[in-house]
Order: sequence, then structure tokens, then C-alpha cells
Amino acid sequence: MGSEKTENGLYKITAFQQMISSCCGAVLTSVLVSPLDVVKVRLQAQSNPAFKDYICVFGNGKSWPKRAGHFTGMWDAFVKITQREGVGAFWNGLPPSLAVSVPTTVIYFTCYEQLHEALTSKLGDDNDYVPLITGATARLGSATVVSPIELVRTRMQFSPLTYKQLRAYIIRNVTETGWLSLWKGWSATILRDVPFSALYWYNYEYFKKMWCKRAGKCEPTFLISFPSGAAAGSIAAVLTLPFDVVKTHKQTEIWLSEAVPSSQQRSSSILEVMKRIVAENGFAGLYIGLVPRLVKIVPSCAIMISVYEYGKSFFRKLNKERHTKNH
Repeated sequence: MGSEKTENGLYKITAFQQMISSCCGAVLTSVLVSPLDVVKVRLQAQSNPAFKDYICVFGNGKSWPKRAGHFTGMWDAFVKITQREGVGAFWNGLPPSLAVSVPTTVIYFTCYEQLHEALTSKLGDDNDYVPLITGATARLGSATVVSPIELVRTRMQFSPLTYKQLRAYIIRNVTETGWLSLWKGWSATILRDVPFSALYWYNYEYFKKMWCKRAGKCEPTFLISFPSGAAAGSIAAVLTLPFDVVKTHKQTEIWLSEAVPSSQQRSSSILEVMKRIVAENGFAGLYIGLVPRLVKIVPSCAIMISVYEYGKSFFRKLNKERHTKNH
């Protein structure tokens, strides 16, 4: 059994055990950071000029234009959303968020571990390119698989819908623009998530090894994995934020058809969207939502990797006990 083998004094864990560890981390992280994600989406979406006078409001399968509330910042968004929609609005996208994060994280982390192990055995544990390659590859696959659910999640965070209305909305858009409309924003998502993943894992593995070495540990403790994940997430989040802003703009274009005449609708490439953002908001426009993104990403990465590493440590000890009993 693969779980009975040892490597660097640590018992390996199975792919199924990796899945359980990542699943627990994904659920806990999604529940805790959902409010921050909602605020980030609202701030970025309102910067899209097409939504200055319109917002999608559904009723009986129809939509009407409505003056959208303007948020001056992160705290202002928290206050106004609470006053107008209630505290529950911060978890509007939680079910689809869980539907996105759980399978994505399970696929992502398991693929990363398996690829990392395979490449490390060939290139060596000290090769800096291993986390870059495995992180980017694992994210590319997982992001592509769940892109349609990510679109739905972002849509629900932007404007609340009942599931009946959401179903009607999806069917209508697929009928009018085809199945590929469910992958709207995929290219921007990939341009954001693949570099983010590569940068995150590179820095996380670097910080983890450095602090494990200083502490004389073979595997990371909570006090090592938590700050390592937070630091790595912060670096990756800042460098890839412009693509996150573009992704939100690209995805909001598909919602525009529900409230704005076709003559006022705009659909552009990633480069054109970036140029438009810079022209209308300056270069600062590419960093709209930086604070809520950092406030979300830092705890997200720290919590997720800490729970995941704890799960791996738990299963290593369990496998060691089983191995000892059997021998």
C-alpha cells in the first residue's frame, strides 16, 4: 500500500485521504470568507460603466432596469448590503460557492500533490520549478471543469436570485447564446488563476521549507502553515488582481442582456476590457477591490492550507499506527 511507505521519515497518505483533507478545508474556508467575496464582487462589478444605471432584478422570469446602489469602499459595502438586503445576503452565493470550491479544491489539491510527487521523484525535492509547473497545471484543469458553476456563483453574489429564477436565467442564456456562454470569463479566469496558483505554490513551498528548517520540523505545524499560506496568498493576490477585475467585467457582460438594450451592450476581448478599464478609471481601475481581495485571500489561503496540512498530518499518524499494528 502506498500509505505504508515512508519518505523523509513521514508516512505517505493516499489520494483519497488527500481528497478528504482538501474537502474539509474547502468547506470551512468557503463559509468563513463568503462575505468578503460578495463585497469584492460588488465593488468590482459597479466599476463596470454599463452598470452605473442598471442592475438585473428578476421577477416572474423578467428583468427591469433599476438604479444600483453605489459603494464608496469595503466598509460602506458591508453596511449598505446589510441595511438593504440583510446579513443573509453575504451568503447568497454560498451553495454555488460550495459547489465550486469543494470539487475544485479536491481536484486541484489532489492533482497538485500527485503531480508534485511525480515531478519531485524525477527532478529532485529542491527544484524550484516543480511547484510552479504543478500549481499551474493543477489549476488549469480544475478551473476549466468548474467554470460554469463559478459564473453562477458570481452572478448570485452580484444580485440575489431564487433558484427558480436562476434556472430560468441559465436556460434562457444557453438558448440565446449557446452552451459556451457558461464559460464566459473562462479566459480571464485562467489568466488570473493559473499564474496565481503558480506563484502561490512557489512561495508557499519556499516559506514552508524555510520555517520548517528553522524550527527543526519534518512537517509544517499550524504556526508554520498558517503564516506561509497567508504570505504566499498575499503575493499572488496582488500580482494577479488586474485579471480578477477583468474576469468580473467579462462575466457581468452576460448579465447585461437581462436589463440593457442590445444596442448598449458591449462584449470585448480581455485586452480591450483592460484598455477600457484603464481609459475610464485609470490604472487604479485594475486594482479595484484590492483591499477586500486581500482581506479575503489572506485568511482563505491561510485557513485552507492549515486545515489541509493538519488533515495530512492526521492521516500520516493514522497510517503509521496501522502500519505498526500490521507489522
